[in-house]
Amino acid sequence: MPYERHTDSHPPTRPGGRPRALAAAGLLAVLLATGACGASDSGGLNSASDDKAAAPHAAGANAESAAKSGDKASQAPDPGSGVAVHVIRTATLYVEVKSVPKAVSAARGVAEGAGGIVSEENTERVDDTHEASRLVLRVPQDRYDEVLRALAGAGKLVSRTSDAKDVTGQVVDVESRIATQRASVARVRDLMDKAEKLTDVVTLEGELSSRQAALESLLAQQASLKDRTTLATITLELSEPYEDGKDPEEDTGFLDALAGGWDAFVTMLRWIMVAIGATAPFLAAAAVLVLVWRLLRSRLPQRRTTPQEPSEAPQAPPAA
Repeated sequence: MPYERHTDSHPPTRPGGRPRALAAAGLLAVLLATGACGASDSGGLNSASDDKAAAPHAAGANAESAAKSGDKASQAPDPGSGVAVHVIRTATLYVEVKSVPKAVSAARGVAEGAGGIVSEENTERVDDTHEASRLVLRVPQDRYDEVLRALAGAGKLVSRTSDAKDVTGQVVDVESRIATQRASVARVRDLMDKAEKLTDVVTLEGELSSRQAALESLLAQQASLKDRTTLATITLELSEPYEDGKDPEEDTGFLDALAGGWDAFVTMLRWIMVAIGATAPFLAAAAVLVLVWRLLRSRLPQRRTTPQEPSEAPQAPPAA
């Protein structure tokens, strides 16, 4: 870039007695401006004049990079061009089987035999005689069709859906961004090795941390894309059919309603008995306390207060 040619044209120390630290500081500023042109997350390290000078070059570099990345993302590579095609495959199967436990064991064997795994399994009992299970299988892409045929043939196939998504452009774009970010991190590390001032070292450490975080995020995206393009995802729903071929819950008559009401009545009586049994000890204790209190009250002497009678007046002697 122009900044690197301009920097190389000046020797580390200029005649006239200027200290070496000034030349190092100038080199640090120019290299930071160069890093800002290559990385999207750098900025705020140069002065206002450096930003104005680097703006046209940065805009041109960003426009060229955006155009290249847009071309890579919009145009999928031709399979005949030698570029690997990356596809994410998913499928969902609904199968009726005679025995869910046996079908689950067979599906697990098919997945493991193809080099895949069972990433999720959920089995539940619908009623006293029927079970249902849901499995999520991860199998290699080259064994995807074979595993689908084996799972669909385990019983009566009710429904099947599949999807294939080409993410080749996204994979290539992430790889390009990772290469650019790694080069940016290497430049900042080189600046840290050449820095002599403590302020420059602190500034470069913060810049290095942000760029490493961006690089780790891109690496995580790359790992996720690699996992989904290497292993296909198959969701398998297994259920057992009813004897008459219909779900008994769909056909409800008077006898079913009567049986349901009787069950509700018995359940209510059961809960009432449970409540009585739970409160019986407290009621018995309260009855004993009331009985003791009444006995004590009956045996205590009653204090009766009678009004004092007035003194009788002297009677007159009877008349002769």
